[in-house]
Amino acid sequence: MPSPEPKTCASCGRAITWRKAWADDWDQVRWCSSACRRRGLRDCDRELEARILATAGRTRRFPLAGVDGEREEVRRAARRLAAAGRVRWTQKGRPVDPSTARGDVEITAT
Repeated sequence: MPSPEPKTCASCGRAITWRKAWADDWDQVRWCSSACRRRGLRDCDRELEARILATAGRTRRFPLAGVDGEREEVRRAARRLAAAGRVRWTQKGRPVDPSTARGDVEITAT
């Protein structure tokens, strides 16, 4: 059986790849790990997303490090927005995969 399409974690925005252990309940999988399941999605996460989108509305392209907030929290919010197709991650002008990108990235409005 071919593996189904990958999903995006509702908490961190990283890609979730199919695992044989999830074969029976793949439709219910929302989280990539138990840590993401415990953390969930909070109001402060939505606020970060709104700040990123507001900045993207003012500036076509900007460094993600320029968004106020704890670094990993900002990256999580930006990954969720990228998965929803609202922003694009780039490094040196080239698109990169938000799930695997390392280092400084820029956010480009879509």
